[in-house]
Order: sequence, then C-alpha cells, then structure tokens
Amino acid sequence: MGFDSPLFDALHHLVDDNDKSTTNAPTQTYVCDAKAMAATPADVKEYPNSYVFIIDMPGLKSGEIKVQVEDDNVLVISGERKREEEKDGGKYVRMERRIDKFMRKFVLPENTNIEAMSAVCQDDVLTVTVQKLPPPEPKKPKTVEVKIA
Repeated sequence: MGFDSPLFDALHHLVDDNDKSTTNAPTQTYVCDAKAMAATPADVKEYPNSYVFIIDMPGLKSGEIKVQVEDDNVLVISGERKREEEKDGGKYVRMERRIDKFMRKFVLPENTNIEAMSAVCQDDVLTVTVQKLPPPEPKKPKTVEVKIA
C-alpha cells in the first residue's frame, strides 16, 4: 500500500488544514502516531514474575530510543530513525529502510511494578522487562472476643 492509495488520500483529506468543515477529524499528530504504531511490530511475553516487551530496533543507538511510562500504567516506546548524512560525495541510489518516527503504547496490567522496570537493546532488539507485583496477602478472618455481661 503506497502513499498514493485511497486510504492515505482520505486520511490526508481529513487532516488538511484548509478544510475546516470537518469538526471531528483526527489531528495530523494522531494520524502520524497511528502510522508509527502500525509500523512498529512487537512481541509481548508473560512470565510468572514479569512481562517482557520485545521490539526490533535495527541500526538504532540507545540515545535514539525512549522508554517511559505515562499515566502510571501506559508503557510508551518511541523514537526516530534518521537518515545518515551523505559522506565522501556518495548518494543514495535506492532507499528502502524506514526513516521515520516509531512508537508503541501498551496498557500495563494493575499488577506491574513500574519501579522495577528495565530496558536493554542488544543485537538490534529492544527488550523491556516490567516486573510483576507479588500477589496480595489473603485477608485473614478477624476474630472478636465475645464478652459475657
């Protein structure tokens, strides 16, 4: 699906600044974020003590990747791939690798401990691990002493 497809034409029409007749149209930022999320595949694994998020990040340095938690329960992984500067008079003949913004958002379950979160990028694969909170202690029944009057 290219940028000349009917879907992109419709989206472009919705975010066109000159068209003020549509009041409920999504913003251009929303459309860009939606495209970035759709283009960033991820694997999510659940272990007994943690959740693990795995995303391929080919050619990115750690400073180009941002991992944060919003609203206490939304894990956001984002960044941007930029085009390399042309050196020694070289020019691109073909350019197929994406150079664009990427983002993924995940709503974390209630049992996550965001204070015990780690992110490691090794061999172009980002692995974000979020530890689970220990299960709550079962409530013990309260015993009340009966007094005889």
